[in-house]
Amino acid sequence: MKLLQKIALGISGVTALGIGAFILAAPHAFYASYGIMPGSDPSLLSELRAPGSGLAVLGAIMLTGMFRKALRQTAMIAALAVFLAFPAGRVVSMVADGMPSSGIIGALVLELAIAVLCLIAFRPVTRRELSGRVAY
Repeated sequence: MKLLQKIALGISGVTALGIGAFILAAPHAFYASYGIMPGSDPSLLSELRAPGSGLAVLGAIMLTGMFRKALRQTAMIAALAVFLAFPAGRVVSMVADGMPSSGIIGALVLELAIAVLCLIAFRPVTRRELSGRVAY
């Protein structure tokens, strides 16, 4: 595994695991940091915690893929799925709902930066690159 791929999985995994765990453990504090007050409705809190749990698990898979070859491909797919889907959803929301808070815009910028890193790190190897690696 290339160093850039390990770095991409590390950054993706720590980010996804950290955010997901924060949402799962303390949704009020997490969303308050964006100026959102979820209140005390158990159904709403369940709907917030559930994707937080999923995000944390995907982050753990990304981190495990750095060390376990059997999970490497899955980890790369998870990183790309998370960090391409989140910004896509935010852009759809901006078009449909209007501009969100500056905290949400900051999250979008971070997600896009991680997505670009993953796209670069996980791009397919070309034949030209492979031919340059041939040992004599």
